[in-house]
Amino acid sequence: MSISREDIEKVAVLARIKVDDEQVSALEKDLGNILDLVDQLSAADTEAVEPMAHPLDAVQRLRADEVTETNQREAFQAIAPATEDGLYLVPKVIE
Repeated sequence: MSISREDIEKVAVLARIKVDDEQVSALEKDLGNILDLVDQLSAADTEAVEPMAHPLDAVQRLRADEVTETNQREAFQAIAPATEDGLYLVPKVIE
């Protein structure tokens, strides 16, 4: 697959990137090489390959899910402008 000079100029305009004529020809060659590589990768047979999240069988160590802070809801709601049934009341912002 190849990319044309017009495609590069159109993408540059859409991305609001200034690209000189010499840059366009270099980009045309480089992007063409990238697209060729993508075509080669697409042609690879991946039927028997199982998808993986990470190339190594690494397991992330997680800390225990324990409560470390005390419940201070009453203290925080005591200084709030308006609360009701444990909820903060705020002005309506959507009509």
